[in-house]
Amino acid sequence: MLDQLVVAGGAAVVGAMATDSWMLVRTRVAELFRRRGGEEGQLAIEGQLDSNARLVAEADDGDEVRQTLLPMWQLQLRELLRRDPEAAEELRTLIDEVRPAGSSEPKWVQDVVVRDNANAFVVQGGNIVNHHHGAGPVPGRPAQPPEEEGQFGGDGNGRAAR
Repeated sequence: MLDQLVVAGGAAVVGAMATDSWMLVRTRVAELFRRRGGEEGQLAIEGQLDSNARLVAEADDGDEVRQTLLPMWQLQLRELLRRDPEAAEELRTLIDEVRPAGSSEPKWVQDVVVRDNANAFVVQGGNIVNHHHGAGPVPGRPAQPPEEEGQFGGDGNGRAAR
């Protein structure tokens, strides 16, 4: 059970880096360590959190950096829980705060910005969403339906509807 908590806690910490929930997680983690290591411990952890978040934000591949940082934060949390097993409940609360309601997965935010007649193809949670905005025809589709028999609609006799 402790291993699952450490894995989830580490994932919550590094998963929140460079996201909208980062300041909440940073504050909670710093408080968690301050209560167990005093102000000096809190300052050290805050410095480490800020440095790690900066690495994620500035990286070309933030997820790769998160994967590299994950074992380090799991080690930090494992050591914290070894020294003070009562910190487990506070860590559980932190993990629950950064998860969306009813989910066991961390909360992720995706922003897609499309300009200048570009297309955006977005997949979130297994759903494919294709939005086309504008007055012109949808790219890749003819402006008028073809008038060949039997291709679109009809009255059941093989002729195209007009």
